[in-house]
Amino acid sequence: MSNALFPRHRGLLILALVLALLPLALPNAYYFDVAIRIALNAVVVIGLNLLMGYTGQISLGHAGFYGLGAYASAVLTTHFNWPPLGALAAGAAATGLLAFALARPVLKLKGHTLAMATLGLGIIISIAINNEGQWTGGPDGIAVNAFSVLGLEVAGEKQWYAVAAALLLLVTWLALNLIDSPVGRALQAIHGSEVASRVVGIDTTRFKVRVFVLSAVLASIAGSVSAHYIGFITPGMAGFFHSIELVTMVVVGGMASVFGSILGAALLTLLPQVLSAFEGWEVVVFGAILMATMIFLPRGLVPSLARRAKG
Repeated sequence: MSNALFPRHRGLLILALVLALLPLALPNAYYFDVAIRIALNAVVVIGLNLLMGYTGQISLGHAGFYGLGAYASAVLTTHFNWPPLGALAAGAAATGLLAFALARPVLKLKGHTLAMATLGLGIIISIAINNEGQWTGGPDGIAVNAFSVLGLEVAGEKQWYAVAAALLLLVTWLALNLIDSPVGRALQAIHGSEVASRVVGIDTTRFKVRVFVLSAVLASIAGSVSAHYIGFITPGMAGFFHSIELVTMVVVGGMASVFGSILGAALLTLLPQVLSAFEGWEVVVFGAILMATMIFLPRGLVPSLARRAKG
């Protein structure tokens, strides 16, 4: 194994160890709940970071894909009695097909026009979920059946933690292997310069479409699992503010950093809980923390700290 690859695989082993030992330090169900939400958010953020950090394509509508997965599981299991795994797979497939159909025209755009197009996509999905009250429950939301596999129901915080941790570890492993593959190097070349990438023979459109679809599918899977875990979902999970929250997790943790994605998801999931003590001022304190991070650590936490440690 090369020196370049060793730190990443060492990081994966450390993550696995932390995930395995963390339940021993969690005192009650509340802390398990926070840990589960962090893991599921991290799955979405890792996929989004592949798109933004490694390929340089921004998305302000990723919560829409998250919501599609959640509502696919809710509707198919509640109204049509589908098994949860089948509903999750169907939601991921449908989301992937939608992302594939939209990727080519959308990803031809650049900069703020690309951001506006993805924002519009997210808004359309959110409005559709809101208005289709017969199936989705509209603004009131919809209850979601329990998650079961082969008749065995996932119940209790420890079982749900095991599911979320396993999913996070799997997605982290897949992302690290993708980055170290020729595909990952092509994505990073596209981020550096699309023109130069095309000159050396990289099909930039094909690679951008692939990573867009992959990030959408990961968001959908996390949305499905989250829906079964929470047990009740509302259109807000597919809304604009959730998309901004996901993008912020990517930026704060570190662009082009898988472990930065996990740290960003952890920090921004934990901060609202910690800042609840500042009644009426939590949003101000939250904003100040984000501003300070961008001023003093502009590359994000993990890349900036790693660079300072080397220098």
